[in-house]
Amino acid sequence: METGGSGLPAAMNRRNALRLLAASTTGVVFDGAWIEPARLSVTQQDVICKRLPSGMEGLRIGLLADFHFRPKEDDALLERVIQRVGQENLDLIALTGDFMNKDPEVLVPLLDRLKTMTANHGVFAVMGNHDGWNGNPAKIRRQFEQSGISFLINEHSQLSIRGDTLAVAGTDFVWLGKPDPARALRGISADVPVLALVHEPDYFDVMIRHRDILLQLSGHTHGGQCRIPLIGYSPITVKYGTKYIDGGFSHGDSNLFVTRGVGTTGPRVRFACPPELAILTLRQAALV
Repeated sequence: METGGSGLPAAMNRRNALRLLAASTTGVVFDGAWIEPARLSVTQQDVICKRLPSGMEGLRIGLLADFHFRPKEDDALLERVIQRVGQENLDLIALTGDFMNKDPEVLVPLLDRLKTMTANHGVFAVMGNHDGWNGNPAKIRRQFEQSGISFLINEHSQLSIRGDTLAVAGTDFVWLGKPDPARALRGISADVPVLALVHEPDYFDVMIRHRDILLQLSGHTHGGQCRIPLIGYSPITVKYGTKYIDGGFSHGDSNLFVTRGVGTTGPRVRFACPPELAILTLRQAALV
């Protein structure tokens, strides 16, 4: 009789291995399709900004993106997001696009919840590529602003924060949109720091050719949506989201943070890449 290294018949070893593989596969599918897409994670991260004005030390920004909202399926997750944001006493909230998949009508129930979020210096949003492909930009902007959310398309707002000025600049979506950094940044003094909201993260390289960016906030990549555990590798990337996929990056005096986002595109599946609320605290230097 043929035996394996365990002393058991080889056929029995093969059957045990197949059972283990089947059980593992079932567990992965269950986690990816049912557990992880609904499990909100909260990232708390300091961002070191070399030229941060003293009045903005400790400024706390909440970043959310890529809701791709599916009513009923995403209601519970959205409620968890809203509740957690309400616990954080944030200075700013940034919503960096892709609020829908294809149906613009989902903005009505989505905004009914998003409009309840508040921050000390306001809530700001920009277009994502799915929003631009499937919706009317003027109507989308109007809906957000009627909900009390500032909506920026190639423009900026300047805020007075503890005696210093911060410019919040937002571009149009990049993928088949009409982003215009020069227009978005026009009129901002060279000594005023810029918080840039750009849906697609790889556009960071374009933004910093125009000027230093204190911090760019982006989404778009979903962090890969499904990643290989432990090594964190994303086997699938998306156009304008191949260089900067997840987390923080810097170039000179400019910084970028890319969130994994809240929702999903395609099948409602996430694996080793849960939905994210990112809470970023601006610092002049690392705390010791």
